[in-house]
Amino acid sequence: MIYDLTHITHYEYGAPVVVNECVARLRPRDEPGQKVRNFRVVVEPPPRDWIEHVDAFNNSVARMRIETPHTDMSIKAMSRVEVLRAAPPAAALTPPWESIAAQAAAVQSLAPDSPAFALYPSRIVTLFPAATAYARESFTPGRPIYEAAVELNRRIHADFKYDPKATDARTPPLEAFAARRGVCQDFAHVMIAGLRGLGLPALYVSGYIRTYPPAGKPRLVGADASHAWVAVWCGPAFGWLGLDPTNAIAEGDDHIVVARGRDYADVPPVDGVILSYGGHELKVSVDVAPVENAA
Repeated sequence: MIYDLTHITHYEYGAPVVVNECVARLRPRDEPGQKVRNFRVVVEPPPRDWIEHVDAFNNSVARMRIETPHTDMSIKAMSRVEVLRAAPPAAALTPPWESIAAQAAAVQSLAPDSPAFALYPSRIVTLFPAATAYARESFTPGRPIYEAAVELNRRIHADFKYDPKATDARTPPLEAFAARRGVCQDFAHVMIAGLRGLGLPALYVSGYIRTYPPAGKPRLVGADASHAWVAVWCGPAFGWLGLDPTNAIAEGDDHIVVARGRDYADVPPVDGVILSYGGHELKVSVDVAPVENAA
């Protein structure tokens, strides 16, 4: 699949902003199964600086500084991305989950794909007994890790209600778990908490999902904004495998990966600081359109 992506972030401020310093994570990743054909960003008012670098997780991060006084700001990111992912492995052929936990605990590398980053509590994802016990129902003794993770993915989809009004970006996983409702961010955080509670590496994946489904297929949940799902480390032979608990599916050609991190705090599309005294209103729109007959 080839997609044209448009992500528009618009801020309206209650008072003039003198200085605006932002960090943006909007460029999709180049990685196996996904290739960025082109990428462009338009910012109004134009920034004085736009500096890109790669972070510890191999995500593309841009820093910009606007010094023109303004009462609104827009960031429009446009990408064309080619996606052709390998099919997930046969779940029963993946190693027992206990062996993966033992291997992950012994890893000392801090390379971008290392499971060591993904084992411990992070800024948003704390470990709590209820999530560990919930995950353990799928992770019975000796069960293949991917088989168990797929079941956990499906159970979260079945047991939790998608409800955009139930939570916000600051809701901790413990609250979303107790309420059994939330959005894709909450479902991903709950799944990560359960997996890490068992000693299994899990990362938060930020990206997009196809906006318009093929004919005869249901529309996927989470298509109107940035989407979130989970990557589970299944050992050196299988690596990181993506699972989407919001839709009870594996990461596939309908998903476009932008960033990976320990939780949402590592990968927000746009964040930063401003010099002003008023409040602000944020509006975000996302469109992921398949490209027909792309050269």
